[in-house]
Amino acid sequence: MKLYTVLTICSLVLGVSSQNWFTFIPEAVQGAWDMLRAYRDMREANYIGADKYFHARGNYDAAQRGPGGVWAAEVISNMREDSQRFTDLIKHEDSGHGLEDSRADQEANEWGWSGKDPNHFRPAGLPDKY
Repeated sequence: MKLYTVLTICSLVLGVSSQNWFTFIPEAVQGAWDMLRAYRDMREANYIGADKYFHARGNYDAAQRGPGGVWAAEVISNMREDSQRFTDLIKHEDSGHGLEDSRADQEANEWGWSGKDPNHFRPAGLPDKY
């Protein structure tokens, strides 16, 4: 956990060094909220096959905030996927989200934070609310 904290702080300093603190930090906070909203929507929808869509949508929404939002999306997405792999390693079991699923999640994450349309991953039949 300390390693994640150090890496996050270093990443924040590097990300902000080329930006204005007064815009970067609010963008990052708003981007983190966008990621949380997408996660909550995914849990609420509970729709089979929609996982990649919500990954892409959360990252896309965060990236629309600006460089701080992109930074938040990348950090949160990478930490989530890395922690899942680490937990599997420690427990000597699979969380049900194998390496292929993790790679597909990261593809959807990158798709979103690069500004591409998240509807590319939208499954047929997902309610319009999402």
